[in-house]
Amino acid sequence: MAAIKDKAVMVEAARFPLLEQVDLPADLRRLAPEDLPQLADELRRFLIESVSRTGGHLAAGLGVVELTIALHYIYDTPRDRLVWDVGHQAYPHKILTGRRKRMDSLRKKGGVSGFPRREESEYDTFGTGHSSTSISAAMGMAIASSCQGMSRKVVAITGDAAMGGGMAFEALNHAGASDMDLLVVLNDNDMSISAPVGAFRNHLARVLSGKLYTTVREGGKSALSHIPRLSELMGRWEEHMKGMVMPGTLFEELGFNYIGPIDGHDMETLVTTLTNMRSMQGPRLLHVITQKGKGYKPAEGDPCVYHGVTPFNLETGKMDPKPVGATYTEVFGDWLCDAAAGDERMVAITPAMCEGSGMVQYSKRFPDRFFDVGIAEQHAVTLAAGLACEGMKPVVAIYSTFLQRGYDQLIHDVALQNLDVTFAVDRAGQVGADGATHAGSFDLSYARVLPNMVVMAPADEDECRRMLQTAFEHQGPALVRYPRGTGPGVAVGKQLQTLPIGIGEWRVRGHQVAILSFGSMLEKALEAGSRLGASVANMRFIKPLDEELVLQLADSHELLVTLEDNVVQGGAGSAVNEFLARAQHPVMVLNLGLPDRFIEHASGEQQLQESGLDPDGIVQAILQRLSGDEVPGAPVAVKAEFGI
Repeated sequence: MAAIKDKAVMVEAARFPLLEQVDLPADLRRLAPEDLPQLADELRRFLIESVSRTGGHLAAGLGVVELTIALHYIYDTPRDRLVWDVGHQAYPHKILTGRRKRMDSLRKKGGVSGFPRREESEYDTFGTGHSSTSISAAMGMAIASSCQGMSRKVVAITGDAAMGGGMAFEALNHAGASDMDLLVVLNDNDMSISAPVGAFRNHLARVLSGKLYTTVREGGKSALSHIPRLSELMGRWEEHMKGMVMPGTLFEELGFNYIGPIDGHDMETLVTTLTNMRSMQGPRLLHVITQKGKGYKPAEGDPCVYHGVTPFNLETGKMDPKPVGATYTEVFGDWLCDAAAGDERMVAITPAMCEGSGMVQYSKRFPDRFFDVGIAEQHAVTLAAGLACEGMKPVVAIYSTFLQRGYDQLIHDVALQNLDVTFAVDRAGQVGADGATHAGSFDLSYARVLPNMVVMAPADEDECRRMLQTAFEHQGPALVRYPRGTGPGVAVGKQLQTLPIGIGEWRVRGHQVAILSFGSMLEKALEAGSRLGASVANMRFIKPLDEELVLQLADSHELLVTLEDNVVQGGAGSAVNEFLARAQHPVMVLNLGLPDRFIEHASGEQQLQESGLDPDGIVQAILQRLSGDEVPGAPVAVKAEFGI
């Protein structure tokens, strides 16, 4: 075995001779500058091969290979801080910071996370998974360094899409008005800010970041500061000259010294410019142009498809087949088109998740009624509120984890005004390999507390379509939350049918134990119930709760078990507890849901098993409760008794 392992190491070293020498950035900094382009080629090939086996985010990482190498080459990481935005562009960073040999465990249980995590590496200075946070976090680190009297450098690496988030501009506004030693690197991989770069722009960046220009610029300001009119004239001249030849006027107005744009794949230019900018002071911004998917033809041709991938064939780029059956996302996309065809008042909104939310066909069929607002969840919710004020019927398609970012708007702009907005909330519950940053663990808790809000969770695909139509026809705010992936395989009707609001169904009649299932947990409830001879109810509505059904079950069973893929605290089970307490109805209640901790990346089934929400875990918890024993892990199973 040892001989085989040694041979594998030798083969790897032969294929990646420079990369094999780099376990940490300190090793990278021992290389000569002329070696860096070859290292970039090897790192890019390694990344493609690695992700082809594991799946994950690909195109974004391919675009920042040279930038990542240059940053670690110039900056003294981890003492200097690199703060990545979103995180899906950080795979090259992970490979260069001690995790190359573990990349085959990417996004697997106990393996390397798909996003930066402080617990995973000292080089991951800030955990992230949502966008537009890097500048704020980096600003905090820069202020901390100043307070502590340290000379540490801090760099925020953000993307052009992340720059569309309001939080990024809030941070820019704060940083630009300060004298903090902060570099913001704007990774423009979509040509959305400026025209293609060339030799002239690279040369200009070198000049503007060089010592001569900086000395003249600062020295001139100092010398002319006592002559106000001349000082003002010089400032205007500099502003107009830079504004004529580069797109950085906005950043200059915000108080940043803007450099760029430069070619983000030109290693020599990157190293030279970053070297110069490292010695500069105050807030500054480097604008780099990169190609998403760089170096892999299929990803270059369709960077959107190859943004996040399942394992794929390295030669053809063909991905592993998707699970058989319609996903909940596809059910939503089909319903959206059908409902829009029947009602011209429908307007659909998404915060930069057209493909992920299943809206591609709708966007093509109804382009005038489709609005992708970019990574701006707060704006998406209030935009919908404004549309509803004028008699339109907006549908906001959003992931559960991203709706958290628009919660204030959900309360004040929609619920408080009782506006007719439908929320189609995808990725509810656990999301598998994306892990804790993307899990929809809290939506039942944060949505059901809002006055005027109807909250639903479908047990299958057809029920999902009916609930979406119910929410759409309801005159007020309504939310339908559904999980990632496929359902149990129930055929979806073609009609636009509704469900009576607040009415669940008693699926199986048993004895002693009644399992009240909310949403996609029904299959597991039915399996657990069949082993125990228990009754099973599909509750459907979290708000309004089917109180009559709860009372029927409480009157005829010794133990009520609530089951949900939301945290126990404040979730659907809590709604049942609160009702029984108000009704002063004596019955034992066992609440089963997600534990009071973040569930790390693993497969969806592994995450449910870890939470005690697989059929075995459910049965075990119920039997222990019936025997009078405490259920292990109070956050997973919470006991509530009324009048006993």
